[in-house]
Order: sequence, then structure tokens, then C-alpha cells
Amino acid sequence: MSDLIQILPDNVANQIAAGEVVQRPASVVKELVENAIDAGAGSIKINLKDAGKTLIQVIDNGCGMSVTDARLAFERHATSKIRKAGDLFGIRTMGFRGEALASIAAIANVELKTKRTEDELGTHIVIDGSELVSQEASACSDGSNFIVKNLFFNVPARRKFLKANSTELRNIITEFHRIVLSHPDIAFTLIHNESEVYNLPASHIRQRIINVFGKSMNSRLISINTDTSIVNLTGFIGKPKNAKKNTGEQFFFVNNRFMRHPYFYKAIIQAYDKILPPETIPPYFIFFEVDPKIIDINIHPTKTEIKFEDERAIYQIIQASIREALGKFNIVPSIDFDEDTSLEIPVADESTEVEAPMIKVNPEFNPFEAESNYNPFDSEKSYNPFEQSASSIESNPFFQEFKAKSPEPSVSRAPKKQVPDDWEKLYKDQSPKEEIIEKQPVIDRENIPDYFQAPEKPMPQQPKLQAVDQPQKTKNFFQLKNKYILTPIRSGLMIIDQRKAHERILFEKFISSLENQQGIAQQTLFPQTIELNASDYTLLQVILEDVKALGFDIREFGKKTFVINGTPADIQNCDPKELLENLLANYKTNQLDVKLKVRENLAKSLAKASAVNYGKSLTNEEMSSIIDQLFACNVPNFTPDGKPVISVLETQELENRFK
Repeated sequence: MSDLIQILPDNVANQIAAGEVVQRPASVVKELVENAIDAGAGSIKINLKDAGKTLIQVIDNGCGMSVTDARLAFERHATSKIRKAGDLFGIRTMGFRGEALASIAAIANVELKTKRTEDELGTHIVIDGSELVSQEASACSDGSNFIVKNLFFNVPARRKFLKANSTELRNIITEFHRIVLSHPDIAFTLIHNESEVYNLPASHIRQRIINVFGKSMNSRLISINTDTSIVNLTGFIGKPKNAKKNTGEQFFFVNNRFMRHPYFYKAIIQAYDKILPPETIPPYFIFFEVDPKIIDINIHPTKTEIKFEDERAIYQIIQASIREALGKFNIVPSIDFDEDTSLEIPVADESTEVEAPMIKVNPEFNPFEAESNYNPFDSEKSYNPFEQSASSIESNPFFQEFKAKSPEPSVSRAPKKQVPDDWEKLYKDQSPKEEIIEKQPVIDRENIPDYFQAPEKPMPQQPKLQAVDQPQKTKNFFQLKNKYILTPIRSGLMIIDQRKAHERILFEKFISSLENQQGIAQQTLFPQTIELNASDYTLLQVILEDVKALGFDIREFGKKTFVINGTPADIQNCDPKELLENLLANYKTNQLDVKLKVRENLAKSLAKASAVNYGKSLTNEEMSSIIDQLFACNVPNFTPDGKPVISVLETQELENRFK
């Protein structure tokens, strides 16, 4: 029997490694740009075609490579970052594994033009699927120019699972954000299909954040700066009122390397406890500066998961830093114990004479003889109430005159009632309990309020619905906690979730509008301009026609900007900008479901963004309209997500509760 174990060929081993390192075009962009940063580049240009499926080109002005280095760079585990095992515990460069270029060359057509500053000529290398095609001297500029064409050309199964161009481009932009935010001192340019997406000059971190996410971000940021013996924290957090329901503006960086850390994320959310709108996430851009010896970044091929020696202490530092920053900007209520809030009461000297308060009055004033405009305080005489006595009051001329004119009061008293001798008998024939019982109303079917009767009877004091001048009986509906609609039915009590019901109604309306291309727009009084980041701008360009079919009157207005002139007529009292932002956020979230079609995703996203919120008080007509429209839907029992809309509490279950 022959031996079974064999050494894999290099091209097969490289393709296996590529499965870990290169998952999509965004992975290639990440690895090439990080190599350019490690090469000391001050300017990096990224050129894409078809979201990187056809072309990924990364040009930098770094140190470049010699002829030998250019060839060895494509070998497995070839790196200039580490020399011995101990170097793994002091890594400050972006890349160090030495697998990226070998993995990329195994599944694409790769060209490299590179030149060092001290060399007269550079090197031009062409590799197809790990096979060296050519290597020759070439005249080129200083730095490196990587060209990756036809990604996964020799692995059709991997290429088949790539997403649409819009999705892959958003993934590239996400990786681009992580890199440019951690290196604001480097200029970046991103071009897609000959259209410039980003042109970011070298700047400081705050300006870089504004350049990436828009000018409106400037007023939303709160700076943090904390120095400790364990970690130094710098960066910015967002104000609670600007928190959004979708992710995309949350970043952790450790020694200028992006990382994910659920434990530290929890620290931030708890620091914002009770001041965030429901179901929202605040933006944050937090930079950790730590000793490389206390972290381990060599635990994942993409190097986005990092372990710390003392995560609990850093957790507490994060919480304290954020709460301090929020307190400084009066975002959370605080008590300043250093402030002296006592009243200033002047201390009198012993030599100070204390005088009683004096009131200027006219003791000769007679209100019965004075004119209407007479002022009793016009006299220059002063009156001290503490010095008045009974004798002085009686000697007052006004008092004497008033006493002389006033008649003697006649005192009349009511005749005293005679109490009968047999008064005790008045209470013997009547019991107090019987008197109370007789005064209570007897509850029977004749005096029960109509709104406790069967549903077919109209509710009293409720307006009736009018339909073509024909009165319609109003049904019985009750709203519980401004969240549920309750109505009696034959089998018991029906409970309807008002938001989920409205979501189902809108979803079926929007699906119909998309199929018939008959969305009706309600024009806004004043057009609103909305500036989007590159990811949302690219997404909206892709789905713009379907968005218009839903009823939006929207058009492009400059770079990354749209003007909203109208919104769907089925949506009432919604801010157009907020509605569009929520639509895009929900659309990106729903894209995780592979089975969801584009139009179905769009209708579902808009229904979620515009459905009536919990906490809204509904009138009887509004509740009746929601229920009528709900039962006219094809699937009234469930939302587009498959969550239940209706629940019935059976009469038998109610009776069992009272046994």
C-alpha cells in the first residue's frame, strides 16, 4: 500500500491560505494598503473597476523594493516585519504574516511596478495564479504600484459567491474607513469606475472624521483624553441625540490598528445608560495607545481581534472616560460639590444700630371721605407699628370719628331648636347599611354603558365614520400602553400590535407600488437637502429608480448630495431626511438575508422606517382604519420578518383565571 500523506504543491497551499486571507475584493484592498502604509507612504491612491472584481490598483510613494525583494515578496511567509519569535510580542506594523501577496497572487493576475529612490530603474513583475510570467527592469516612479486583475479567475466557485457590485463596494469603503481614520497623516484617494469617491488630504483626526462622514459630524463630536499607566485613551464620542439605529460610525483602534471588541463596546453602551434613544447606537472613534507587550494581535488572519492582559481594568477606564466627557458637556446631569451654593448674609458689627422698619402712612386718612385717587401714603409722618398701643389707637381722631358715626350693632340670635323627647326612636327603624344599599345603583343590562356591550353596538360619545354619506357603526377598540389595540371578538379578546400591523400594511402597499410603478409622491413644502457618506451615496444610486417608484421625489444635487422634493403619500408626519436615512439603514441590515430580493428588501425597509411608533396615542378612527386595512392584507397575521401581529386571548382562558 502506497503512502497517503503528501506535501501540497505551492499553488494549492497558496489557494488554501487565500481562503483565509482573501475573502472578497475588500480583503485585497486592505492588505495592499496596509503594505503601503508600512512602506512609509505619504500618499496612497486606490483605483477600482467593478467593485474590485475586474481591477484593484494601489499606488503609493513609499520606500519601494529592490529586484530581489520584489520577487521574494510573493513567496509564502516572506516578510520584512519580524526576524524572530520574540518580535511577535512587539509588533507595531500593520502586516507581519507574509501571506498576503502570496495568497493574492494565487487567485488573480498580479502586476507589480516598484522602485527605490536610490535606484535608477525599477522592477516589473507579472504573476498569474502563483506562476511567474515575467520579471524585467522598468522605468517607473518611486514607490510601488500593485495591479490585481480578474480576482478569483481560477476559483470560479469563490467568484460565484461574490455579491453585487454595490455590496462589494460598500465592503471596500468600510475597510477604507478603518484605514484612513487610523492614519490621518497620510493622503488617500479612492476612485471607482473612473469616478472619484474620496479625496482626503493629510490632516488631524477630527478633520479626517469630518472629511469622511460629512460636515454635520463636526457638531456631534465630544473629545475624550485619558492617560493612565495601563492605556492612553484619545478620540471622540458622539452626542446621545445624534445616535443612529444602524452601525457604521463605531471604531476602536489599538496602536493605529482597527479592532473589534464586544466587551469594550458593552462598556460604551453602559456609559450612555438611560440617555440614549431606544434601539440606537452612538458614534465613537476611540484610540488606544498601549504597550505592544500587553496585547496579542496574532489570533486571527484578518488581525481584527485583539486580546488584552487586563481587559477589566480597561473596561472601567473606558466607562469613566466617557462619563466624564458627557458630564463636561452637560449631556448628563451632575452635581458640582466644589461650588459654594450658600447664601451671602452680611454680618452686622456690634457698633451697628438696629432700627425697626418704618412705614409711612397718613393716620388722618378716612376712606369714606377720601377721593378715589387719594393716596394714604402721601403723608410725611411715619408710622411704627411696634410703638402703637391701645390707648394711642383710641386717641386717634379717625378712630373717634368712625366710632361716632357707626351704629350700635344689633345682635340677633337664632331661636334654639327644641329637641324631641323621643329622638332615639328616629334611628331605630332604619339601618345605616340598608340606607347605603338603597342609594347604590342596581347594575343590570339596561344601564350598562354601550361600550361594554357586544361589538356591533356603537360606542357613546364617539364620532361615527362616514362613507359616501352613509353612517357606519363604530366598533369597540381600546389602546393599551399606547402599544396594543384591543377589541372583543366572539372567541375572546383580540390583541393587535399597532406598529407591526402598520408595518404589514405599508409593506404590501409598497410592494404593489414597485410592481405597478405607480408610487404617489406627496410634495414637501420646502425641498430638503441630504448629504450622505460614500457608502450610503453609492447604495442610493443603485436603488434610486426603485426608491422613486415607491413615491419619493428625489434627485442628485452635487457630490454625495440629494434633494428630496416629495415623500410617499402613504406616509404621514415624517421628516424626509430621517425617513431616507432609516430606509438606507434598514436596507443594509436586511441585505444579510440572501433570499430577500432587492425590491422586497426595499419595501420591507421603508415599511420599517415609516411604521407608526410605539407610544403614539391613536383615535378610534385610526385604530379602526388600521384593523380594516390589516385584514385586507394577504398575510395579516405576520410582519414581513415573520413576527406575529395578532394574538387572541380565549374566553375560556379568561374564565379559568377567575376560578
